[in-house]
Amino acid sequence: MTDVDEAITRAHHEEWARVVASLTRRFGDLDIAEDAAAEAFAVAVERWPLDGVPPNPGAWLTTTANRRAIDRIRRESKRDDKQKEAVAMHDDTPHEPLGAIEDDRLRLLFTCCHPALAPEARIALTLRMVGGLTVPEIAKAFLVQETTMGQRITRAKNKIKAAHIPYRVPEAADLPERVSGVLAVLFLVFNEGYLSSGDHENAVRSDLTLEAIRLTRLVRALLPDDGEVAGLLALMLLIEARRTARVSATGELVRLDEQDRGSWDLALIAEGHALVRERLAVVANGGPGPGRYQILAAINAVHTSVRDARDTDWSQIVALYDQMIRVDASPIVRLNRAIAVAELDGPEVALAEIDRLDLDDYHAFHATRADLLRRLGRSGESRAAYDRAIELAENAAEVALLTRRRDQLGRI
Repeated sequence: MTDVDEAITRAHHEEWARVVASLTRRFGDLDIAEDAAAEAFAVAVERWPLDGVPPNPGAWLTTTANRRAIDRIRRESKRDDKQKEAVAMHDDTPHEPLGAIEDDRLRLLFTCCHPALAPEARIALTLRMVGGLTVPEIAKAFLVQETTMGQRITRAKNKIKAAHIPYRVPEAADLPERVSGVLAVLFLVFNEGYLSSGDHENAVRSDLTLEAIRLTRLVRALLPDDGEVAGLLALMLLIEARRTARVSATGELVRLDEQDRGSWDLALIAEGHALVRERLAVVANGGPGPGRYQILAAINAVHTSVRDARDTDWSQIVALYDQMIRVDASPIVRLNRAIAVAELDGPEVALAEIDRLDLDDYHAFHATRADLLRRLGRSGESRAAYDRAIELAENAAEVALLTRRRDQLGRI
């Protein structure tokens, strides 16, 4: 990859959401915004190798995209109708101040997560418009065909247009009922960056993790007393703190117990721990019990509170997963609990638990089984489980780890 190619890829990762959000604010139409942004990047692919990378790629892309959007509107035979729709979408009607937070991407996030849209449509649209993921990448995450996902995103954009859903952060009274859907989407954006499912050279996409954190900070400024917002921010910070230690120099995923903890970001860990302690104090003083994100943050706080993996308090982690199951009894939560049980009660007990789970299409299920079977000396079964995990895994760094561990089993 040339330096210009790298600059274009980096600009797409870093500037896509900003360009789309800026155009959406100006023109009030997600289709126009997305198409014009895509055209601007296509022009960059043609021009930058010849003219050089501009000093401010984001400004160049935004200017180019604006010109393309104006050209498209001028070509439309029903230009007046388009402009009326844009005015309705922009919704400049004064509303209650929300702490003077002015951020186009936050407005775009709330627009994409409007309750009028079906939950799966909110997630897909946000991953496309805010996260900048391609339709094939989103289709992979949802395990559906690309055409199906493309149609889902198109229907969501059409509904926003037809219902005149405004491009703005909702009023204060509407925030609590809207925030859970927004947090779910932000966590998915973060997870896609944390362990990328697309065909990227980098197993970790820091542009997505950092943008998810940035937006979550803004949501927290809107709702400073919301425990789940604080919990999600703490969770993201504690995971992000380990980012540089998660992939080896050879491109292989590094397990938590094998990471160089000296390379963890101590400032992020301190901030995450402070948020967890803050929420624990609220609960101890009679506040509402912790939700999913707060419990996950507490689990990660336990992991990041020791400098040696051997000192991890697995009994506390199992207890937190027991609490988590009362909130979310999904098979994936039970799988993660079983991983902790293996450290506390041994691999045989954990294997008995996960073999009751219906997760045959989930690569982490087979990877966990493979590890437990290896620890029990059942190499043949372990190899078969690794094979299935490798078949299902999409992240290159994770495939590299699983392949090495499988090959270490030797020949039977």
